[in-house]
Amino acid sequence: METIKASDFKARRLAVLDRVSVTGESVVTLKRDRPVAEQRPVRSGAVGYPQSELAGTVSLVGDAVQPMMAEEEWEALRS
Repeated sequence: METIKASDFKARRLAVLDRVSVTGESVVTLKRDRPVAEQRPVRSGAVGYPQSELAGTVSLVGDAVQPMMAEEEWEALRS
């Protein structure tokens, strides 16, 4: 994995992104010698919205519209 300083990345970002796309190798951007970003190629199946990966991972238990507690138990309504 290659590393590049943030100032160099800023000056050559399009060339770096083209190289990542062609070679498939990731490039880590450093700012003050600390990694702050990673440019990596997009997976071949990554089309659509990122939320699509979460499809089918959530299940509703009970009524999603009704409050969890009765209004009598709400501390905000007590005065």
